[in-house]
Amino acid sequence: MQEREAVLVLEDGSVFRGMAAGADGVATGEVVFNTSLSGYQEILTDPSYSRQIVTMTCAEIGNYGVSTADVESRAPRVAGFVIRDESPLASNWRATGTLRDYLASHGIVAISDIDTRALTRLLRSSGVMRGVIATGSQLDVEALVQEARQIPQMEGSDLVTGVTTPRAFDWQAEDPDEYDIPVEHRATRRLKIAAYDFGMKWNILRRLSAHNCDIRVYPAATPAADVLATNPDGVFLSNGPGDPAAVPYAITSARQIVQANIPTFGICLGHQILGLAMGGKTFKLKFGHRGGNHPVKNLETGKIEITSQNHGFAVDPASLPSDVLVTHTNLYDGTVEGLRHKTHPVFSVQYHPEAAPGPHDADYLFQHFVQLIEERRG
Repeated sequence: MQEREAVLVLEDGSVFRGMAAGADGVATGEVVFNTSLSGYQEILTDPSYSRQIVTMTCAEIGNYGVSTADVESRAPRVAGFVIRDESPLASNWRATGTLRDYLASHGIVAISDIDTRALTRLLRSSGVMRGVIATGSQLDVEALVQEARQIPQMEGSDLVTGVTTPRAFDWQAEDPDEYDIPVEHRATRRLKIAAYDFGMKWNILRRLSAHNCDIRVYPAATPAADVLATNPDGVFLSNGPGDPAAVPYAITSARQIVQANIPTFGICLGHQILGLAMGGKTFKLKFGHRGGNHPVKNLETGKIEITSQNHGFAVDPASLPSDVLVTHTNLYDGTVEGLRHKTHPVFSVQYHPEAAPGPHDADYLFQHFVQLIEERRG
């Protein structure tokens, strides 16, 4: 394996020199960090990371290789990848290749052998920053810093159009037994769900299907009238990348769906879009929440859930109207993690109950969605 030099530079002038761990070239984006201990392939293929360079805080990455069963979309979506130690071996019976070969084959520029602890501490104290990864031994670092400063800010960026499905499609039926869904947690009949794809992870579709739902996935800009005309039992709003306030077409559709009084469930970006549609506002977090170990309190039950998260924006609780209730809060910083409308059958969470990667503490939310539909449909 031929070693190649690489460098990561940030817009503040910080420079991290290391070795190339993926494709040759240049990658640009917002540099963020993820605290998950595993699940790097699911993270790489999560569309919510569009135009972001992801730093893994776990020291060694790549030791179990990659598998075709672990992808969350058609291909990696990250702009770039940063790790401390790249495992030279892929030791797992499910592995179909190494992480390095996977990154290179998909054109993902990556860097290893840098102090990811120092980088993470910098991002925590200063906030996430725009950055550039470049491979090669003779690089103009100052020019790369200037390039980083020219990268568009995440605020105001509609990234959904770059990751949504180009046309509607039906998701394949999943075997509930394969996903350990108890019979009493499944819908008593096949439910018809219309799902907006803002950059959806496939495990959301797998979990919905395993709860006895038939799902038709729609492009993000599909008018609400077109979706409602199909008479779905419920509507789902997915996760996705970018600034929620920068997708007015999605906010308008969500508002019309709420007013139609149809059971609706939103996750991550879908949660933020619902918050905006119901009259609230959103804001950008300093460094976001990304990882598989974030504690969230369910204010309605008092229980604590350990959750999987990936977001850089949040709903402002002070902006919410009186008919919208905060149901979950983040125990790290008190930010909103869940909402419920008091009169309409609408609820959402900021975190990822489908995990992939992460714990399944919040899988009950899929059960809650199907129960909400059945209670209203009879």
